Amino acid sequence: MSRRADASRRRWLQAAGAAGLLQLAGCAGTPSAAPSSSQASALSRARVLVVGGGWGGATAARYLRLFSDGQLPVTLVEPDAALVSCPQSNLVLAGHRTLADLTFGYDALERLGVRRVRDRVVALDFDRREARLASGGRLGWDKLILSPGVELMRERVDGLQAAHAAGRVLQAWKAGPETAALRAQLEAMPNGGVYVLTVPLAPFRCPPGPYERACLVADYFKRMKPKSKVLVFDANPEPVSKAALFKAVWANQYAGIVDYRPNFKAVGVSADGREVEFELGERERADVLNVLPDMRAGDIAAQSGLAKANGRWCEVDFLDFSAKDLPKSAGVHLLGDALLAAPLMPKSAHMANAHAKVAAAAVVASLAGWELNPAPVLTNTCYSWVDGSHAIHVASVHGWNAPQRTFTVVPGGSGVSVGPSEAEAHYAAGWIESMRGEAVGR
Repeated sequence: MSRRADASRRRWLQAAGAAGLLQLAGCAGTPSAAPSSSQASALSRARVLVVGGGWGGATAARYLRLFSDGQLPVTLVEPDAALVSCPQSNLVLAGHRTLADLTFGYDALERLGVRRVRDRVVALDFDRREARLASGGRLGWDKLILSPGVELMRERVDGLQAAHAAGRVLQAWKAGPETAALRAQLEAMPNGGVYVLTVPLAPFRCPPGPYERACLVADYFKRMKPKSKVLVFDANPEPVSKAALFKAVWANQYAGIVDYRPNFKAVGVSADGREVEFELGERERADVLNVLPDMRAGDIAAQSGLAKANGRWCEVDFLDFSAKDLPKSAGVHLLGDALLAAPLMPKSAHMANAHAKVAAAAVVASLAGWELNPAPVLTNTCYSWVDGSHAIHVASVHGWNAPQRTFTVVPGGSGVSVGPSEAEAHYAAGWIESMRGEAVGR
């Protein structure tokens, strides 16, 4: 590829990320016309249940209504009162955002006609097509979209469950109260203290997330506690996303603050929550210890027998995101971070958004008798902030690969930033607002 062509591709990826590659995923199965009277009647009689109100589930609920021209009854089950964004929550740790800035209510989704049930699904009966709620209620479905997110496997690190329960060692990998608690730990740390972040072996939710966190904690230290250190112990041989960009930021912007050490897998933490042990016996003391364990599909997927891949992830037919371990007649679709990913498919909010649109289009097509889109397209953009005013990104376009029956990155359809910039930060701010509109509306 020529230098001019490469530059053009990079500019296109940046602009697409800023303007919302989100829209391309939606086009990958959008009905071309409003349903006929008979199709509308069929849609209005169906029961569609969406479990999980995160970036994937909320987007699916919204697009089920949009793709059906408001005809399809949609029920969203989510225990939380609002969606609290994990993307950009690392900015809260550095003091550049508050949790309120990243908390988005479901009111607009309800105005669109989505029925919201604030409860938790504790069991799924696939034969009866019925979900049992924590409150004791039951909800039936003709189609189920399950977006269960991830669970943290704290049991894989000795002592971590107890240290977490005591509030000594936090993860803050699901944005909310724990994010604020980790911020408080950093604020209480002495100038000259040590913050230790451990990264599990891939795959895990948000591939660039730990490395962005290292940057933003270092940004906080540089401004407020310049004698403090950030030690990153990574179970992987190098950062699993934007490696060259993150390494350059640490060397140029945070030299003497960030110390990155690859091939260190955490296996235990001390009872006082101040020391981490690695698999070869090395130990490291910290004032604040932030241990990220392995992750798996959310509890409802695991308890329902859907997380069979490596005992952690759910498998789907990627053409319509139907569950591979169930017959099509069960009407079950899965999406988001809980999936065994296709090649180079990240566990990201943007990718969950893309899954949701293809799954929603497939559900509406099935119920209305439309032809299933034979060649869906997914897109992804992951922005990472390196301080309060500069960001970087990686973007990719994933096309349906019919021979392999999966998604693969299209030739020339991926790229990363040249380096951190204020323009990228502007794009990142626009991205989160676009995501909010896509998922819960405004």
